[in-house]
Amino acid sequence: MPQDQFTRAYIEAALWSSTDDDGKPLDSLDAELAPQTIAKMESDCAQFQLENAELLAEDHRTSARAAYGCTVAESAGHDFWLTRNGHGAGFWDGDWEEPAATKLTEASKQFGEIYLYIGDDGLIYC
Repeated sequence: MPQDQFTRAYIEAALWSSTDDDGKPLDSLDAELAPQTIAKMESDCAQFQLENAELLAEDHRTSARAAYGCTVAESAGHDFWLTRNGHGAGFWDGDWEEPAATKLTEASKQFGEIYLYIGDDGLIYC
């Protein structure tokens, strides 16, 4: 599992918000991420953090979002997954102050959507 908080939160959000063919959340299954899935997630997260380092260096969350009890990196990793995939929450939903919310939303959308699925070998792929 990745060592940085951003990537761990991104992966956690990906697994609880993605489902198998029967509608079960992937985080409730006994399935592992495929090595290439981990590599893709780590690469995307590293690139996002690098490209948005200045915005992520300060806490641009609202007090309500900060009250969730997670770090800026954890909040950002979680919201990167949700925003890039068009979920009903993310950087844009009012939990991040402007103009950071719009800038982080636009940056997330540049990565495009990805979806997780379970392969024939029982591993999770994107």
